[in-house]
Amino acid sequence: MLDSIKVRQASFRAALLPDRSECPVRRRILSCVSLVCAGALLAGCATGDGEADATSEVITSIPSFADVDVSPTPRDLTGEINLALNSEEPEPVTDNPTQKLPVTLKDNQGTRVTVKTADRILALDQYGTLAQITYELGLGDALVGRDLSTQFSQAKDLPLVTHNGHELNGEAILDLSPDLIITDTSLGPWDVVEQVRDAGVPVVVVDSTRNLDNTADLINQVASALGVRDAGKALAQRTADEIAAVRAVIDRKAPTAVQDKLRTVFLYVRGQSGVYYMFGQDSGADALISATGAYDVSKEIGWKGMKPLNDEGLVAAQPDTIVMMTKGLESAGGVDGLLERYPSLANTPAGEHRRFITMPDSQILSFGPRSADVLNALAVAMYAPESL
Repeated sequence: MLDSIKVRQASFRAALLPDRSECPVRRRILSCVSLVCAGALLAGCATGDGEADATSEVITSIPSFADVDVSPTPRDLTGEINLALNSEEPEPVTDNPTQKLPVTLKDNQGTRVTVKTADRILALDQYGTLAQITYELGLGDALVGRDLSTQFSQAKDLPLVTHNGHELNGEAILDLSPDLIITDTSLGPWDVVEQVRDAGVPVVVVDSTRNLDNTADLINQVASALGVRDAGKALAQRTADEIAAVRAVIDRKAPTAVQDKLRTVFLYVRGQSGVYYMFGQDSGADALISATGAYDVSKEIGWKGMKPLNDEGLVAAQPDTIVMMTKGLESAGGVDGLLERYPSLANTPAGEHRRFITMPDSQILSFGPRSADVLNALAVAMYAPESL
């Protein structure tokens, strides 16, 4: 099969190369068209994965929320906190998963795909979640390349197949002769995916929605494509158990009365592109905020989905805490730059107290096997920052 794929790949390189060199504007438009999909705003307009220099000290040593003393008045806390999960190596649920291939399945777009082999895998998405899942299913050795957001230690030396941030590079993909690509619609341009598929490489498109409720489904979709359904069930259960354990601690230790909860919003910013959004209901960020025990303001003010930020929304929200991606805050010129662009923000508790919590773009909304770690980190920052 590999030889036949290589023959067909060669015939498509000429089609891919002109598209990459002659149509940069078209590529950008195609990438940004995916804004209509949940989470896809993050695909076309981002320029990095959040691992670059931070505006404040990066905190990677994060204790368990179960072991810290929470502040009696978390709404009075002040200061910026820049978090990042450490590069802890993923732990496969099995070292030798039993693959049952070939498998024929219908992917998330309704496309019927037959996977005959999975010896050379590319698992690509905005957050590196799909590569992380593949590794934790016990098939890390089959990964032959990575996207920019795949940062765990075992994969960092793999060749990149994205450029200019999160744009798929068709030539780089074909050069690796993959026999399977697992992706979603969070990366673009989509015509590269179609051309690679036409070159004979099976492409399985999984759900692009990212929230705590569909983490198990996402894991099982990847496992099905790889022919390791049993390992998928085991990883989904382990991840669910870890999330449940952290949430139980948060429910026990975080404020329970509505008036004591941290009024929280999630801002998505790409200052260099003039992109300033507040994420609301059904964006995934609302589920993240609620899971940390904070008060998701978006429901109260009727802020649905992902909408451009405005002064009226900020004034209505009156957040105590603002959660952001690290690169997003950096691109706005830090807290000072954001306050300058939106003066009304200075009149909110979060602005007055400079209460901003950031995490890398590749982590905070990834909703994958490390979701429990993300929740734990945010909970510590929200309620026990002195422990950091």
